[in-house]
Amino acid sequence: MSNQVSKAEQKNKVGTLFVVATPIGNLADMSDRARDVLKQVDCILCEDTRHSKRLLNHYGINNRLRSCHEHNELEQIHWIESELRKGQSLALISDAGTPLISDPGFAVVRSLRMSGLTVQVVPGPSSIIAALSVAGLPTDRFIYEGFLPSRSAARTEFLKQYQNEKRTIVLLESSHRIVSTIRSVIETLGGDRQIVIARELTKKFETVIGGLADEVLETLLTDDNQTRGEFVLMLAGQTEVSESEEVSVNLESLLKVLVEELPVKQAATLAAKITGVRKNEAYKYAQKLKDVSL
Repeated sequence: MSNQVSKAEQKNKVGTLFVVATPIGNLADMSDRARDVLKQVDCILCEDTRHSKRLLNHYGINNRLRSCHEHNELEQIHWIESELRKGQSLALISDAGTPLISDPGFAVVRSLRMSGLTVQVVPGPSSIIAALSVAGLPTDRFIYEGFLPSRSAARTEFLKQYQNEKRTIVLLESSHRIVSTIRSVIETLGGDRQIVIARELTKKFETVIGGLADEVLETLLTDDNQTRGEFVLMLAGQTEVSESEEVSVNLESLLKVLVEELPVKQAATLAAKITGVRKNEAYKYAQKLKDVSL
């Protein structure tokens, strides 16, 4: 690390800001390079100095700390630029994981890069990538939306835009909203949407639960322990098959028979299982056929 800092300073005659990832739970996940950087820089920028002090004490790192969080980030930019131009090296960390990913730091990094100052990354833990790696959902293409709106109506409206999204959708959620968020997913995208929740990743009570949204919700409602902690919620993308004309023709023929013998909901459930279409799509069509026959 000392060579890294000195070379950067010699080349640019200014300091470097290192964006450093820290563990999301398991302290053994701190890299050797991250420890070296945090020991050698002149100051560490962190969200909560008390929280970061406990983390750094664990690694025997006794360095100067300075608060840089969402409420004072813009105010810190001038000081940070000034320190770098003096040749000081700085590190930016968040409370856990990779800085800037749903954490402060964007305004600082953007300003430094626009000013021609050097920003380097020390990569490491990220709850989003960690969750995707064990979810068993497609990861060749995915989108990340962070936390959804807290109010139910706004959350449902937000999810509507992803009814036909084919990429895996990655969200963050808290313990007191995870159940209501999954209910919003069911209401908007259907109870038969494949979802996975990754809870307390790398910690003692880590769990990864996947299945149909209806099934995952039932698991949470029957086990209070599964609603505790921090969550990454992943939603499978919509499949092509439910939109195909061929399946729609088969669905129509099947439902015409089923609605004559069964209640609409039961007919739709059976048709969805047989054809592979979404349950709410089958229900809407079954209801239309029932209305016509009355």
